Amino acid sequence: MKAINTTNLTRKFGNFTAVDKISFQVKQGELFGLLGPNGAGKTTIINMLSTLLKITSGQAQVNGFDVQTQKNKVRESIGIVFQEPALDGRLTGKENLDFHARMYGINKEERRKRIKKVLKLVKLTDKADELVDNYSGGMKRRLEIARGLIQKPKVLFLDEPTLGLDAQTRRSIWEYIKKLNQKNKVTIILTTHYMEEADFLCNRIAIIDHGKIIALDKPSNLKNFLGGDAITLELKKPSNKLKQQLEQKKWVKSIKQHNSKITLTTENGEKHIPEIIRTAEKQKTQITSVNLRKPSLEDVFLHFTGKTIRSQEAGQTEKMKRMRMRRVGHG
Repeated sequence: MKAINTTNLTRKFGNFTAVDKISFQVKQGELFGLLGPNGAGKTTIINMLSTLLKITSGQAQVNGFDVQTQKNKVRESIGIVFQEPALDGRLTGKENLDFHARMYGINKEERRKRIKKVLKLVKLTDKADELVDNYSGGMKRRLEIARGLIQKPKVLFLDEPTLGLDAQTRRSIWEYIKKLNQKNKVTIILTTHYMEEADFLCNRIAIIDHGKIIALDKPSNLKNFLGGDAITLELKKPSNKLKQQLEQKKWVKSIKQHNSKITLTTENGEKHIPEIIRTAEKQKTQITSVNLRKPSLEDVFLHFTGKTIRSQEAGQTEKMKRMRMRRVGHG
């Protein structure tokens, strides 16, 4: 039995399709990532799988239970950490966990055991009796993960678990998530727009864009798909002519342009940089910087969408602003 199984999963909001006929499976014990820009449909997928949002069409099973007809069974078998904080700052860490455990009907003695265990897991035992308002951002996130584990879920949903945290805290949260998956054998479904987070944590990644899965595989396979080294050229100003000249070179496997940046992939990239510079000089195109590296998930996203994940986020933000303005205009 698969931990997650979806077939043509779709969610519409009026005429807008947030999730568009996606199908994927997650194995038991897997750490599976949904990677994409804000507004790509990741949270909507999580909300449907956790029964918080109705499916427009298609099917989904979680732990073998149908999310439409067996909602209570699904809810009993999952934990979820929301993107937005959902802790009561006026309660202590232990009190937050106790309240959540009561909601699941866990008896007093069992609550005590489980609270002690999850606090130890996220290294908050010494902070158990402090008010959550006094916790740091990283401590609050760890407490939310502990709360998601209190009912011993078979599947844990983490929606942007490190959003808004500093780099050092983010890295420590990654370690907790990885430990949780490996030692406790909890299946984890993670949404993120951080490339390095998906790369570090996930066994497999589904890249989501405009509600569709555009690529799904192990991080290493996704990067190897491009082949060779990635060379990024930063130009003083955009040049379609340089891109056209370079894509005729036999050693160029793929090439994409985004504003004043050109990214191409090739074997033995360092050997071709002199020729790239000579080609640019002949066209009087000024290159301000050259970066050579192994392909990243950012390069994979750029290959499949023609845009970087940051530019996609900017576009989604602008689109949402226009939608809000239209709603206000019709109010």
